[in-house]
Amino acid sequence: MHINYWQEIKSNNIGRLGLIFLIIIVSAAVFSPLFFPFDPAGQSQASFQPPSGEHWLGTNDVGQDIFSQLLYGARTSLLAAVLVAFLSTVISAFIGATAGYQGGIYEKVVMRLVDAFLVIPPMLLIIIIAAYVQPGLWQLILLLSLLSWPGGARIIRSQTLVLKEKTHVWASKTFGASMVHILTRHIIPDLGPVLAAVMIQSARRAVFMEAGLSFLGVMDPMTISWGKMLYHSMKYVYLDVWQWWLLPVGILLSLTVMSFTFIGYSLEEAMDPRLRRGRHA
Repeated sequence: MHINYWQEIKSNNIGRLGLIFLIIIVSAAVFSPLFFPFDPAGQSQASFQPPSGEHWLGTNDVGQDIFSQLLYGARTSLLAAVLVAFLSTVISAFIGATAGYQGGIYEKVVMRLVDAFLVIPPMLLIIIIAAYVQPGLWQLILLLSLLSWPGGARIIRSQTLVLKEKTHVWASKTFGASMVHILTRHIIPDLGPVLAAVMIQSARRAVFMEAGLSFLGVMDPMTISWGKMLYHSMKYVYLDVWQWWLLPVGILLSLTVMSFTFIGYSLEEAMDPRLRRGRHA
């Protein structure tokens, strides 16, 4: 039975809520230059100003407009989410699909490599690397992509083991089709919903890890991000400034992570017939 996964997500209350949140956040990030009342990096003498008609969320310790930084930080987080999700999923698809289809020694070596990567906490490894080279946003995206593929590769490999036994795959092999042809024309297309789920989970993890690493001071200090805003605002929690500096960042970061989580959950429900029957029972 063919399932319209996009329609299933939209018909799911949790998935629809996640889509609404994500659309609002993405729209704010994409069109943020139109709403920047001030330069996000521009400093002034008006430090710790409360919210007003001029500064909608007040100013920070060096007079920077918090609302402008909040919008700009959304662009940083979403850029990291999209690129890490795409790059890590491409790596996962290549390694997982080839290992599942090829089998033999190649599969054993690759899966042991996957197990080794899964044992190492990505954030710890990035912190160690940052002790020698303080990564900028693009370097951090590359590091996160190179360290976020093992979980997806394991899932894709297990699905490939099932798909390669399908009749149309056997027919292609019988007619002499190459592994590249079979993977690109038959197996990868059938993995579409699984790849979408892997991408969503990678995006959610990327937003969380980028904010966490920025909060720990791993990234370039000149990069404006939600994690960096949280880090600086925590220094002044004894002042009233936390109400318009700390809370909006924390709320928007939480909503972004929740959006990806809700969409991922609804997609998982659409892919699992048992969960769909439970919802419609």
